[in-house]
Amino acid sequence: MASISGRILGVDSGGSGIRVALARADGAGEALAWSSPVPVGTGGRGIDARGLLDRVLPAARELLRKAGSTRCEAVCVGAAGMTTLGDDLRAVLPDALREELGAGRLALASDAVTAYAGALGQRAGVVVAAGTGLVALGTDLTPQGGWRRVDGWGHLLGDCGSGAWIGRAGLEAALRAYDGRTGGSPALLARLEAVFGPARTLPGTLYPRSDRPAVLASFAPEVGRCAPEDPVAAGILRTAARHIAEAAAAACPPPLAHGRREVALTGGVFRMGEPLLGPLRKELQKQLPQARRTTAAGDPLAGALHVARALATDSLTFPIDDMLLSVVC
Repeated sequence: MASISGRILGVDSGGSGIRVALARADGAGEALAWSSPVPVGTGGRGIDARGLLDRVLPAARELLRKAGSTRCEAVCVGAAGMTTLGDDLRAVLPDALREELGAGRLALASDAVTAYAGALGQRAGVVVAAGTGLVALGTDLTPQGGWRRVDGWGHLLGDCGSGAWIGRAGLEAALRAYDGRTGGSPALLARLEAVFGPARTLPGTLYPRSDRPAVLASFAPEVGRCAPEDPVAAGILRTAARHIAEAAAAACPPPLAHGRREVALTGGVFRMGEPLLGPLRKELQKQLPQARRTTAAGDPLAGALHVARALATDSLTFPIDDMLLSVVC
């Protein structure tokens, strides 16, 4: 067993930036944290491992210095895209983190897993993580049941109900109003032009950006603000709520399907409040009538620390999965 008085490191890398936290393995005291709003890039091998290390390692060394320590007992890196774009991370991170931080134990996790761990800890249930993207994850904690992952396909192919999805739908409704087509929203057109400038220039502003999902998601709060008075914006959020509930229902592990189970929601999308949460409660009641809604205990960064702490104390009970959660000891 690793020393429970040692230090553990959690990393949360997503579409809206990267965060790093250092804490004690025994849970005592406050965690030290660092963050940047700039997301890690992707290349031919997927998520850029060297780019991530160039950000994480200096931050981790500084946090260790502040904590009066020189090494980490365990590290958990949670990254958006780990499942489909994580080949470079899996190839590069284990040796680099072991060499640079002395990490004896390492977990590489999808951000869906760290969102789950932050929300429910190591309890059976379903978690929907909706920020820039969206993914739902369920487990009964058995090796046979494993993980049930739903959506998380990215802003071009899925992430239905996410911040990027809501923002794109809102911008489309705004441009429909600009064109004079049906289904347009003058209210959202006004917000588009207040945020991005003249509507006709939006493609030139958006398409060259490497962080398009984050830019789209930045418009989601405008949809939420317009929804109480604008039927088009309200309709977008009702559709988003249906997508979110569908993902939760599909991710529900079969052994729990006929009983009462926990469902937690986590991520920035839910901060838009009642315009989304009102229709979402109705959809969850319709699609998961036996579910018990649970307040998420923490966010994906807290989840990364939770997994790292479980590694350090030999208490990890999550299913191990080559793509969703791999462990290197």
